[in-house]
Amino acid sequence: MNRAFGGILARLLASATFAPRAAGLGALVLLASLLATLAACLPEAETGARRVDEDVRQAHRESKAAPERAAVSKGEATADAPARWDYVALGDSLAAGVGARRGYVDRYAQHLRGDTGARIEVVNLGRSGQTSSQLLYALRNDPSMRKAIGGAEVVTFNIGINDLGQASRSYGAETCGGARNEGCLRVAVEQVKRNWDAVIEEILGLRSTQDAVIRTAGLGYTPNVDGVFEPYLSEVNRHIAASAGAEGIPHVEVRLDEEAMSPDGVHPNGHGYAVIADRLRELGYEPLSPR
Repeated sequence: MNRAFGGILARLLASATFAPRAAGLGALVLLASLLATLAACLPEAETGARRVDEDVRQAHRESKAAPERAAVSKGEATADAPARWDYVALGDSLAAGVGARRGYVDRYAQHLRGDTGARIEVVNLGRSGQTSSQLLYALRNDPSMRKAIGGAEVVTFNIGINDLGQASRSYGAETCGGARNEGCLRVAVEQVKRNWDAVIEEILGLRSTQDAVIRTAGLGYTPNVDGVFEPYLSEVNRHIAASAGAEGIPHVEVRLDEEAMSPDGVHPNGHGYAVIADRLRELGYEPLSPR
């Protein structure tokens, strides 16, 4: 077995009321005078009422137009200001950027700014240790995550390496079960494949590839393995590529050498994250138009 890979994967882991009274002739004369004055003011009162009514209608028209103006200023550049794009990143510690001062999400956002001229607002929802089951649960049950994705112009995601890491730990402890102590590896592969398809379904249910840049780096990066782990890892990567392709989501599979890894041997260093961001950049930014 490849114990180095096993170790790597294992670690990935809020008025008075006016009432006229009869008071003789003087009171009646006063009342008549007041009524005459009130009658003389009626045309002006009606004009004022019409003016107020028109003001209300104008305010209503402006309130209806405001969301349309906001949508244009957010998604499209104008002569006065660049477009503003919301970028939502999903995934595990690799999306969070553990292991370096700047992860691939921040670096990809920099590419977006430079290549498109858009103002990029990053919402990084990457969580260290997250598995494919946990991401899928969040996508289905976290209102804030769903709202963020629904309003995003850019979405990236990676997931799955922690599922394999948990299985490799069991394999190393010889508690994996099944033939040749590989039962948990098979279970992990099927779990990642099933959850991967469901994750894509949830994302596309909130945002379409027709009006947003949706990209994936698969597992984040592919560890260099051989022996018992290699066929299981290859099966996961083949499924990720086929599933993303079938749904029209551009995808990259990234392999990193030792010089691209941080001292923990698990997470990329700055250079490694730059490689992931560069590979995502190579996919372009369709369907959104640069500059």
